[in-house]
Amino acid sequence: MADNHIIYKQCLKEVADQQDISVTFMAKYAAEHAGSSSHVHLSLWNKDKNAFYGDQTLGPIECTDTFRWFLAGWMEHAEEFMVFYAPTVNSYKRFVSGSWAPTRIAWSRDNRTAGFRVVGSGKSLRIENRIPGADCNPYLVYTAALASGLDGIRRKLEPPEMHVGDVYQADTVKKVPMTLRDAIDKFDNSDFARQTLGEDVVDHYVHFFKTEQDSYDAAVTDWERNRYFERI
Repeated sequence: MADNHIIYKQCLKEVADQQDISVTFMAKYAAEHAGSSSHVHLSLWNKDKNAFYGDQTLGPIECTDTFRWFLAGWMEHAEEFMVFYAPTVNSYKRFVSGSWAPTRIAWSRDNRTAGFRVVGSGKSLRIENRIPGADCNPYLVYTAALASGLDGIRRKLEPPEMHVGDVYQADTVKKVPMTLRDAIDKFDNSDFARQTLGEDVVDHYVHFFKTEQDSYDAAVTDWERNRYFERI
């Protein structure tokens, strides 16, 4: 699926170029429009059986221990892997309350205001992570998802209670990191990321993302010119 994701983007850009138009997968191309996402639907399978579906219940969901533990792990490590879900400065412009992009780490049944949305039933039961933007690298997103969920299974973590209602208004629920700078700090200081990916890999990506942040900090933007040119 990661291969298909990348091929689709590249193909669309090349076809657009042949038509003398442009395509972008920025997470937030224009402030007046909603952002562009890359929601990830995931389930685990054992041969021809969905390992998430079973005779236990979690709220209204018929599921297995594997489902609960995987969901809990995916949620627990969401902050630490935010740089993989939202890899650019622009990514964080997408996380606006009421925009259908999630701002808090909660789960719910078929609720598009939650960061983690459980959908389907039976063989189609799956978890949707609504945090990643269209600008994500799918290989890194799947790395984060599987590492997090499998850690939840290994540790038999339990998810929080299912959220009912508008998650945007849930002041007691933890927010996702709202800037690249905050996300870098979470990733850099994550013992789990370093144990799972290795020190060299984490240090490499921390350097990459810090370079991105430094480049943005040094830039003079159109917003600054429009706001300050005449008034100062």
